[in-house]
Amino acid sequence: MSEVTAGQEAGTEPAFRCATAARERRDPMLGTAAPGRRWLLVEYPAGWARAALDSPDFPPGAAQELEQAALSVRGRVVLIRRPGRQPKDAPRRWGVVDHGGAQQWGWWRDADDLTEAARVLRAGPAPTSGDAQGEPDQAAYPLLLVCTHGRHDACCAIRGRPVAEALARRWPERTWECSHIGGDRFAANLLVVPDGTVYGGLDPESAVQVVDRHLAGHVDPVHLRGFSAHPPVVQNALAAVLRSHGPGAPDDVTPGRVDQTGPDEWVVEVMGRGASPPRTVVTVTRSTQPPAQLTCRGAADTTAYVYAVRLGQDGR
Repeated sequence: MSEVTAGQEAGTEPAFRCATAARERRDPMLGTAAPGRRWLLVEYPAGWARAALDSPDFPPGAAQELEQAALSVRGRVVLIRRPGRQPKDAPRRWGVVDHGGAQQWGWWRDADDLTEAARVLRAGPAPTSGDAQGEPDQAAYPLLLVCTHGRHDACCAIRGRPVAEALARRWPERTWECSHIGGDRFAANLLVVPDGTVYGGLDPESAVQVVDRHLAGHVDPVHLRGFSAHPPVVQNALAAVLRSHGPGAPDDVTPGRVDQTGPDEWVVEVMGRGASPPRTVVTVTRSTQPPAQLTCRGAADTTAYVYAVRLGQDGR
């Protein structure tokens, strides 16, 4: 179904689509990756409510427990499902995936199983991989999570589902559809875990190219939204070094000292390896873009932060 026909009814004007408007405005994507250092992935093949954990048949009380556990560790809870129709009564997995690469998996059917998932989310994955029957094949890492959460924002479904299908044809064991991960107007959005890289503005063709590069150790600078393990200012500094000296992998650059030097200015030390210099000083300034409708459901125009970067002398 095309974007226009998906967004209009007979005899009406096409519905507003935030992703189309954002592309027309050329909204900057860098620094928009929602924060998260540990992810709880909960397999839920049925339809998702606008607030994903309010979905039908989700165990009462489990949503609050999972959300509180996530907040306590700077984590995120995301529902996942395989692209295409899935039987509602199929066994369902949960997995805790840490930014450092550790992961632990299990099965769930009721609230008690999700209480165990919340416990692992708080404590972190065990040194062993947990329930081996619940764990995807190790060869299937990293995982590719494409937001297709249409009840949260129509653009995520319209643009996300074709991307998920294209990636699943190439990497069926790696690819999952997922619930809201932020930045609806940048759909289609892709989160790669465990490293937490977020890409946006994808279509089926560009998504395959981006993932090919990413799996080869090269961050794609055109579609990069940022790195979820870090705040927006740091995301911009890391991306600036990769753009200037790359191609490189996400872990080729790491933040050192971060100093706020003004109300909207920071100096970020970036430590590099590979093609990136051992040390680069990056000045990041923040401003706001003009008010605009940033989501399909937005009731009023709002502003968003945008960032500018300036690289200093390496080793300064």
